[in-house]
Amino acid sequence: MPNTYGDITPRTAAYAAATMLERALPFLCMAKFGQQQPIPKNKSLAVKFRRYNGFTPSTTALTEGVTPAADNISSTDVTATLAQYGRRTQITDVIADTHEDPVLNEYAEIMGELAGQTQELVVFNAIRGGTNVIYSGGTSRATVNSAITTTALNRAIRQLKRQNAKAQTRMLAASDKVDTKPIRPSFIAFCHPDLQMDLEALAGFIPVANYGTQQPLGDNELGSYKELRFMSSTLYAPWLQAGASGSTLLTNGASGTGNADVYPIIIVGRDSYATVSLAGAQAVTPIVVNPKPSDSDPLAQRGHVGFKMYSTAVILNDAWMVRIETGVNA
Repeated sequence: MPNTYGDITPRTAAYAAATMLERALPFLCMAKFGQQQPIPKNKSLAVKFRRYNGFTPSTTALTEGVTPAADNISSTDVTATLAQYGRRTQITDVIADTHEDPVLNEYAEIMGELAGQTQELVVFNAIRGGTNVIYSGGTSRATVNSAITTTALNRAIRQLKRQNAKAQTRMLAASDKVDTKPIRPSFIAFCHPDLQMDLEALAGFIPVANYGTQQPLGDNELGSYKELRFMSSTLYAPWLQAGASGSTLLTNGASGTGNADVYPIIIVGRDSYATVSLAGAQAVTPIVVNPKPSDSDPLAQRGHVGFKMYSTAVILNDAWMVRIETGVNA
């Protein structure tokens, strides 16, 4: 059987994959709160999610001796298709032979971080397309002219509750095991760290340093407001100069005059979206090829370190998530 991992054995590859996942986990934020759905190998690139729709409450009394008509249960199907992602970097024989650091290990760990960032952006790009939007100080992205307010946050909470969105109660555990752990029921808000100062200025916002006995969800949690808990990442990039002009908000990442940068705050309930991987949650295949003679490299001067993985993400119920588009005070 051919070795699909390059010059490392399947056993070593399993260790390398675990190491890559460990380095990737700090970047997995959205991926921790989505519904996890692995696809076994040699099955399909597509997976179908089916949601059975409920009924309105029965308020009409039964008639004595009359059997009520049967209701038909309807369902909504959502299909997600896996795509393959990967990167590689080159290593020379000189570096491998003379560098004092374990270069291959370092390269493998860097690739693990890159795999985590890739997975997170796959999810971010998918759920950023939700259709439930609240605009700070405007009625469209182009008219956003204010920073985040408690009014916008309260509207988001109200909108989720109106749609019977369920709070998140579990998250993917921060380890190389495929496992979850319980959390305090809450809606999770994903945002850029540029929003931290504006959030901490809001009445009722509790910074993570003031949590007391409440445990943070991770190193990148900023704090909480009512039922919302805010997770930040620089990967959740704003739309630069997409807002209103002439404001005192950040523009093109700095203070000055011009159109405001528009930042997304994506707030999600349980089972509002799903992440899909091939053969296990956050599955990643490490590839290590040492410098060796070949027709294209007769002097064995070049080797390679990389990864590949299959992943996708999909919105399951658009009503159970809401996006606030806001500016940030300069």
